[in-house]
Amino acid sequence: MIFSHGKLLLTSEYVVLDGALALALPTKWGQEFFVSENPDGRSLVHWTALHQGKPWLNATLDYRNGTVLNTNIPGSAEFILKVLMKIKELSASKLKSNTSYSIKTDLQFPANFGLGSSSTLMNNLAQWAAVDAFRLNESCLGGSGYDIAVAQEKSAILYQNQPERIIKKIDFDPDFKKDLIFIHLNQKQNSREGINLYRSREKSAELIEEFSQITHQVLDAKSLENFSDLMILHESKLSDFLGIETVKEKHFENCPSFVKSLGAWGGDFVMSSKFLGFEDYFRGKGFSTVFAFEDLIC
Repeated sequence: MIFSHGKLLLTSEYVVLDGALALALPTKWGQEFFVSENPDGRSLVHWTALHQGKPWLNATLDYRNGTVLNTNIPGSAEFILKVLMKIKELSASKLKSNTSYSIKTDLQFPANFGLGSSSTLMNNLAQWAAVDAFRLNESCLGGSGYDIAVAQEKSAILYQNQPERIIKKIDFDPDFKKDLIFIHLNQKQNSREGINLYRSREKSAELIEEFSQITHQVLDAKSLENFSDLMILHESKLSDFLGIETVKEKHFENCPSFVKSLGAWGGDFVMSSKFLGFEDYFRGKGFSTVFAFEDLIC
């Protein structure tokens, strides 16, 4: 069995694409990957995908001819086939003979959580096929690659992808972590939309450096008050650059704590800190999925 952790991006969402230093954390949940081989000469992949142990996708794929033979979800099966054909191109040993494979995956978290259903799959497949996970991910999905780095390192990391990829494992263990909470916004955000908006804006080296400095300051934060101020600063700077309102302005204007988007703006998880009656507050706003730091982060 191969396993990859999910992820949450604490700093430098979007600007990580252009070389800003980012802080990312691994989640306890991830994706499991099981495979068996059958030398039957048929060159098939029998794919079974589970979501939290429940069947989701079934597909039979012909990797010799690059076709989907049968499936219950055509769009998802076509994507899996695309990835497998890229692996066939990159791998020195997998999908090269007439061997058939039975592959089963199990995503441990709801697919709409945005914790890395795709990146965990890419990393698992890359480990199995002994190919470069970053190259595979770039070919099939794109993005900065920080999520692949988290899956590989199984640790909190500092990540930078320009001018060259730098990955540094760190121990993110602030004294105030027991005060941090994560709230799910009840929807999966399409990161492509946010990236396209970000790409449409003219960026400067100064902007990238500003977010890199915030990341350094976050690591050095000794108190919840200091950390909170940095989260507010980060949200404000990115809001001004993107020209869209912050998640706090949109949903939680009267919240007595900071509220910070994690990753793509508009969905997935946000981070805040505990305050008197916080569970009732977020539930009253329609957001009842709230996790403590220690329940979600490795």
